[in-house]
Amino acid sequence: MNKSVKCAMKSYKLSELSVSEVDNLKARPRIDFSSIFGVVQPIVDDVRTRGDDAVKEFTSKFDKVQLDRVVEDVADLPDPQLDPHVKEAFDVAYNNIYAFHAAQKSEEKSVENMKGVRCKRVARSIGSVGIYVPGGTAVLPSTALMLSIPAKIAGCKTVVLATPPSKDGSICKEVLYCAKKAGVTHILKAGGAQAIAAMAWGTSSCPKVEKILGPGNQYVTAAKMILQVIIEIFTLMILDFVNFHCIDINSLLSSHQNSEAMISIDMPAGPSEVLVIADKFANPVHIAADLLSQAEHGPDSQVVLVIADDGVNLAAIEDEITKQCESLPRGEFAAKALSHSFTVSARDMTEAISFSNMYAPEHLIINVKDAEKWESFIENAGSVFLGQWTPESVGDYASGTNHVLPTYGYARMYGGVSLDSFQKYITVQTLTEEGLRNLGPYVATMAQVEGLEAHKRAVTLRLQDIEANTNGQNEMI
Repeated sequence: MNKSVKCAMKSYKLSELSVSEVDNLKARPRIDFSSIFGVVQPIVDDVRTRGDDAVKEFTSKFDKVQLDRVVEDVADLPDPQLDPHVKEAFDVAYNNIYAFHAAQKSEEKSVENMKGVRCKRVARSIGSVGIYVPGGTAVLPSTALMLSIPAKIAGCKTVVLATPPSKDGSICKEVLYCAKKAGVTHILKAGGAQAIAAMAWGTSSCPKVEKILGPGNQYVTAAKMILQVIIEIFTLMILDFVNFHCIDINSLLSSHQNSEAMISIDMPAGPSEVLVIADKFANPVHIAADLLSQAEHGPDSQVVLVIADDGVNLAAIEDEITKQCESLPRGEFAAKALSHSFTVSARDMTEAISFSNMYAPEHLIINVKDAEKWESFIENAGSVFLGQWTPESVGDYASGTNHVLPTYGYARMYGGVSLDSFQKYITVQTLTEEGLRNLGPYVATMAQVEGLEAHKRAVTLRLQDIEANTNGQNEMI
């Protein structure tokens, strides 16, 4: 970045703010989804109608790329050649991510709740999943690892990776390397709403998927919101993410009444964000670098610094932010993000953690002395980074945790992508004759209370058969 920038982060003291003013600080830069939906809905509808032809047309329009083939079978593509140091870095990341997610496999347990009544829960992979790997202002092969590795561990049979193509219509070689290593089956050479729609509806070349995961821009997010299961649409409306007076609700409803469009998504997502809690022992250089590591994602990102005691040199941090921002290739993005970011001063760590829990950040860095002792107080965060030697960047790339995380305050009710994101759970129950005799009368009573006679008879008719068989055996004796 050539031109000089100054840190434009606003500054507040929590002790000087009213309850409502503190509460207002958790608001993110507002996204006008009403206008975005107006752009995305026709794209979704057109892809549904015209399939690959629509994907090619929108890719030409938005990415200036002419596609011959929309989808590539990964098995048919030659192995990409990477610089050895680059290959080693991605291999290390692969191993760590694989190890952490493989450890999330849960042991199947069977519970006998009462004599003769046995219940269990079994995990089964989602048959087909779509994973979105952004490629607009920055290529993100790390996201390919974060999403395809748990899909492989879960055993998903069809994995479609969607990513914008390069200008010559090719696939980023690092993304391809990660896709091949992690068992991706298809690559959809498209980005944006058209890619999400192609995976949701399916086209002549793109398999239809049952769940779509991955970060993206506002248009990707809007497409996921339109195409996801309808209950989540209404959840978003309730949370005021969507000005639903400006949306064609009938169009959304008709989309979901057709089972072809029934998909799930990982989570609602917005621009990237980080909250850093720092005390007087934290290095201003490190604090500035951590804040800028998220600010550089884009102008709509938000970063928050929470000062945990009076000994922090805020002026040194601000000077370091300005200095580092000026030398960043994406410094202009970072500077715009800083303009709607802020610093808050807390009286102590308890107040700092309390504010963080209210804000519910995507990334939470606790750069204070003895950071580990505060872990149990954290209630709302996508991913946490404890101590002075744990930059957020390690989680973005190679520590092993997943970097696809809830943003925009959704960490209050969502967790990040995990092995569970690629599985569903099925409950199984088995009753013996003794088990039905023990449990059946209670079930019959409850069914009668609810006025569901057929439910009651499904039990009582069996109990009658058991009684008749028992009496018959007694008479034979």
